[in-house]
Amino acid sequence: MSPREVGKVEYKPIGMIHTPNEEADGTPIQPKGAEGVRGEVEIYPEYVEGLKDLEGFSQVILIYHFHKSEKGPLQVKPYMDDKRHGVFSMRGPSRPNPIGLSVVKLEKIEENRLIVKNVDILDGTPLLDIKPYVPDFDRYSVESYGWLEKNVHKLSKTTDDGRFFEE
Repeated sequence: MSPREVGKVEYKPIGMIHTPNEEADGTPIQPKGAEGVRGEVEIYPEYVEGLKDLEGFSQVILIYHFHKSEKGPLQVKPYMDDKRHGVFSMRGPSRPNPIGLSVVKLEKIEENRLIVKNVDILDGTPLLDIKPYVPDFDRYSVESYGWLEKNVHKLSKTTDDGRFFEE
């Protein structure tokens, strides 16, 4: 069977992400820009047993659905640059499959709730999965950042101003 014959792919949320970020405007862009922003990840009861042994990790990867993003064009001009780039060379929410990924600090687990820090996610975001962040597995010596190299410094304390992309 070819990949195009697979058909419909569906995911069911395993929880909900709660943050102080109610609107895209003003939300930190990337976890580095969200230093100190606290949030809570609510895990639905049927998935709670999957949290066993997660408390031993200092960071976790949250995989989620960009529930407020709109599908955009495949090439856009991001706010950080004056040139158009392909959506797959960016980490923004407007993409063919609105899937987000953030590495956040796990402070503690209280029953079905993960208390996290450095959250760049909108309140009410559906959570699809959680994975432990393990630097020895996940970190590489990065040789280049592509077009972002000249602009990556802009992310340190950046918040969304409502114009992440221009068509």
